[in-house]
Amino acid sequence: MNAVKKFGDDPFSDEPAGTGCGNAPAEDAGPEGTDRTEAKTLRRAEIKGERIGKPAMTEKKKRNIGPLLILLAGCFWGSMGIFVRKLGACGFSSVQIVAIRVTLAAFFFSVLLLIRDRSGFRISLRDLPLFLGLGFGSILFFTVCYFTAISMMPLSTAAILLYTSPIWIMLMSVLFFREKLNGRKLLALGLAFAGCVLVSGISGEGISLTGLLVGLGSGIGYGLYSILGTVALRKYSPYTVTAYTFLFAAAGAWIICGPADMVSNFSAASDPVSLLLLCGLTALVTAVIPFLSYTLGLRTVEASRAGILATIEPLVATVIGILAFSEPLTPMAGIGIALILSAVILLNRKVKA
Repeated sequence: MNAVKKFGDDPFSDEPAGTGCGNAPAEDAGPEGTDRTEAKTLRRAEIKGERIGKPAMTEKKKRNIGPLLILLAGCFWGSMGIFVRKLGACGFSSVQIVAIRVTLAAFFFSVLLLIRDRSGFRISLRDLPLFLGLGFGSILFFTVCYFTAISMMPLSTAAILLYTSPIWIMLMSVLFFREKLNGRKLLALGLAFAGCVLVSGISGEGISLTGLLVGLGSGIGYGLYSILGTVALRKYSPYTVTAYTFLFAAAGAWIICGPADMVSNFSAASDPVSLLLLCGLTALVTAVIPFLSYTLGLRTVEASRAGILATIEPLVATVIGILAFSEPLTPMAGIGIALILSAVILLNRKVKA
């Protein structure tokens, strides 16, 4: 018959009541009883350590995976050229491609939020300006500015102006978040920007004041996502942030994309099913996966550091251009790739206290 444990018996012990530490009979008071006592003490310490240590380890794991998520986002963004060229060949304008991309991304993010947490659709009316800023002021604004800059100047120059974003992120982070600037961040920023210039190619042809301002606007809008996204993540989950950001961006995109012309392009397609699959893949690869990864990464990575890590994008774009489109790798581009990788390694190097 099993003994019933009494109040005060050791809850971690498998011993029946009246035995074990504190209640051991005289014959168990020897070395065997001592061993059992030590074993129970060690078990208590192990369980206590698990309870305390598990959250700490989880938090440490999140901090370690944050930079990897930012780099993953940059890699997926770097593949954008493949999809933009394919959709452009189907007769869609740059702004229409943006509308397709953000609309389907909004759909994917909304379904994901519905599956994970329906309550995530509830946001405070006070925070509407924040999400409007993310959707209109960041995603839509920077994309329109970037594509406008492409039409006004060489692609390489537009890309360089877009990748002034880490500079704006760093300045805004110091201003709004009181982030500390140190020599390592500044050096990494310099290496990353120089690498982007070399990878994109140096060209100063055909730059007007208007083109310069539009190009810089793309960099500011691109950087604004890191700033506003960091603020939104203090209150909302990454799934809520991305869903509402792209819902607002999609609403704005349909106002300026020429919907009638877009519908006629779909109607005229020889294989509409393949075109729809291409559109869905474009949204998934160039928006859903990278923006969700980047937003998750922002939970543990400073905005200024995230902006520099994301400069892996032009590096990936260059490599894809070489492998997929047989574009030549110039010596300057090779040096630029090395500089960007150096910036990433520098930012992720552990500094001894």
